[in-house]
Amino acid sequence: MTYNSKIHHRRTIRLKNYDYAQAGLYFITICCQNRAHLFGEIINGEMKLNYHGKIAYEEWKQTEKIRRNCFIHEFIIMPNHIHGIIEITCNKGKEELIGKFHSPTQTIGSFIRGFKIATIKRIKEKILEENLNSSNSSTGELQFAPTAPTATIGSIDPTEYIKKLNFKIWQRNYYEHIIRDENSNYRISEYIKNNPKKWEQDMNQLKMNKIN
Repeated sequence: MTYNSKIHHRRTIRLKNYDYAQAGLYFITICCQNRAHLFGEIINGEMKLNYHGKIAYEEWKQTEKIRRNCFIHEFIIMPNHIHGIIEITCNKGKEELIGKFHSPTQTIGSFIRGFKIATIKRIKEKILEENLNSSNSSTGELQFAPTAPTATIGSIDPTEYIKKLNFKIWQRNYYEHIIRDENSNYRISEYIKNNPKKWEQDMNQLKMNKIN
């Protein structure tokens, strides 16, 4: 399974009448606004998270603690997107209600909304804290410093870019694929694990597509 920008970056068409609260495995991709590299960088085939990326990582893991019917499988925080497999372990509603009106808090969409809101809130708080400490520092040095490398977008620092985005960190939509069998689950899990190693290859392919 190779990364295809035309597949991963197009608007996903949800399955008509499919109940996204029912038990099953879902392959999720969420992209940063404008595909900006906000979460770190790939070094020697490994993802090095900056503090924005660490927040995204923590909040993704937090999902299964908040949602009792949700379990997190393989996932990866990439410089400008997240891949992950989410399992809904049970449907909280009655079987006869599947496909009909049910609480939106049980759906995949609600999980993604909650994750986006939580990451935006925490990243915004950190950036505002950093600015406050900077302005209060008598030496002009930041009191808060990221513990991981901070990737740049060209010559733009991710923190400054996020502020220019007015904290609209995430692309409006997300992409999902319903995993229907064990073979698909294995292939997708391997794809997620190997995503950092294929990053340079994917980026070169994207550049070639732009040139052509």
